[in-house]
Amino acid sequence: MKKFAIAAATATALTLTLANAAFAQTTTTQAPLTLASGEVAKATEATSDTWITTKVKSDLLTEKGIPGTDIKVETNKGVVSLSSTVAVTDAQKATAVAITKKIEGVKAVSADGLKAD
Repeated sequence: MKKFAIAAATATALTLTLANAAFAQTTTTQAPLTLASGEVAKATEATSDTWITTKVKSDLLTEKGIPGTDIKVETNKGVVSLSSTVAVTDAQKATAVAITKKIEGVKAVSADGLKAD
């Protein structure tokens, strides 16, 4: 009977030790999940900016009268910057800005980098 009591006490001690280890492991795995949610937000924002840039560029390329291949498009947190090394007319600049503002997700447009004639 004494051997049984010792075995039971040992089993209980091991169970509690393993339970503590399991709980400790659970709490340490929570931190990476919290970190991952922040990374997902950054990835979503980057994807959104990439999508906006691609959409603006494609719309500028398909618009007649706009030198879409000469206009550089950059997006940062929904703010689109248009620039070019080739001069564009004021009408082309206004059209490029209007096209860009219509894109979903665009918060603001900066066309200061577009060289005007």
